Amino acid sequence: MLVRKPHTARRREGEGGGEKARGAATTGAATASATAADAATAGAGRRRRVLTVMAVALAVTAASVALGARGDEDPGTRAAPALAASVPVDQLTSRDLAQGIASLQKHLKDHPKDATGWATLGAAYVEDARTSGDPTRYPQAEKAFTRSLALRPADENDTALAGRSALAAARHDFPAALAQADRALRVNPYSERALSTRVDALVELGRYDEASQAVELADRRRPGLPVFTRYAYVQELTGDTEGARDVLLRALDSASSTADTAYVATALGQLAWSQGQYADALDHFGAALRADPQYLPALEGRGRTYAAQGRTEQALTALEEVVRRYPLPGQLAALGELQEVAGEPEKAEEQYQLVGVWTKLARANGVATDLESALIEADHGDPAEALKAARAEWSRRESVHTADALAWALHANGKDREALAYAKKATAATPGYRNAQFLYHRGMIQHALGDTGAARRDLTAALDLNPGFSPTGAREARDTLRKPTREGEGE
Repeated sequence: MLVRKPHTARRREGEGGGEKARGAATTGAATASATAADAATAGAGRRRRVLTVMAVALAVTAASVALGARGDEDPGTRAAPALAASVPVDQLTSRDLAQGIASLQKHLKDHPKDATGWATLGAAYVEDARTSGDPTRYPQAEKAFTRSLALRPADENDTALAGRSALAAARHDFPAALAQADRALRVNPYSERALSTRVDALVELGRYDEASQAVELADRRRPGLPVFTRYAYVQELTGDTEGARDVLLRALDSASSTADTAYVATALGQLAWSQGQYADALDHFGAALRADPQYLPALEGRGRTYAAQGRTEQALTALEEVVRRYPLPGQLAALGELQEVAGEPEKAEEQYQLVGVWTKLARANGVATDLESALIEADHGDPAEALKAARAEWSRRESVHTADALAWALHANGKDREALAYAKKATAATPGYRNAQFLYHRGMIQHALGDTGAARRDLTAALDLNPGFSPTGAREARDTLRKPTREGEGE
């Protein structure tokens, strides 16, 4: 168990996944002086790019489905490690995960009544979807858990219940994730997977006091890396970034494998990046990549850090590789914004188009994508769709991330007075989360309302906290701060 100083429990929200900082610049329209022929040519070019994007998305999906979806690869080509029900699959290297899935598929062909094996395969599918960006894994996971529960009843099968909880969380159905985690813990109070997912669900639902209590309970019952990293995240969300860093450093000291080292070092890098500590962030991402050169979250973090430092070519190289292998909305938007700043608007537009393709595929496989859709549509797409998505998400969970998304979508639709109320919720003293993107959003909303003094305070605070929080957002924040103000305006 972690030895730590007591801290005041406060409320806050998280994502696992992440919603990373995004800017507010939109793609420019074609100039009015274009001739009809030029417009037709441009339209044909855009259609070709969209078709290319769709082909890329389909190719990514086909490739990831082929890697183990039907169990038809030859597991004898390499020694495939067996996955146990207790294995924290979110800490496996991608190679170990693929090999483990292949091994389990072969095992279950020979032993189809192994309830634990089916539950473990389902958990591996959930993690594979997260790391590959392929949402078609989720229905496969659901079938595996259903098979397990058919073989062993729920009151004896905490492994399948905990797996269902993780699946619901991955699909962003956090009430279901919480309910399934509670069911699993009634069967086995020490289930690491259920304890961890319960923390995730409470965080995402905006129930921060309960999340603090849940992670304390998890730390007492099953101390280990999955719990330690969640403990650190809850501390970050409640404003204690130094406490979060201390927990992660101690977790790194306890790492016993290269996968563990990559996992925790990346979390340290992400925390340092969010605080504008770019040299430290690069050190941590470098340590993660030395442990596992293929670890994409570390490569992404390094790319974002290069972008924040103005090392555009290195950032583009890193993020292009991430998107090639991991085409999820946050990563696609990050690359698109960097391409905008680099003067490549057509390439940026391809990334935003691919976000839409992925979103449709994810929704078809049971994933709620409204939070991601709201932010990206507000910045790079249809403001009306952004607001519809943000309101839908807010109706399901009132967290600081959903408050920020709703505020930004309202701003994109010119509803700034209503937007400011939600922006203040996202940046409130309780739970105390400090996020440069949130401050930037609040500052731009206040600027639109004519409160120049408040806008300058928030935009300055955003850039002081993390001056490279978003290529386009940071640029717009600086441009706004350079604008002259009338004497006494906003005071």
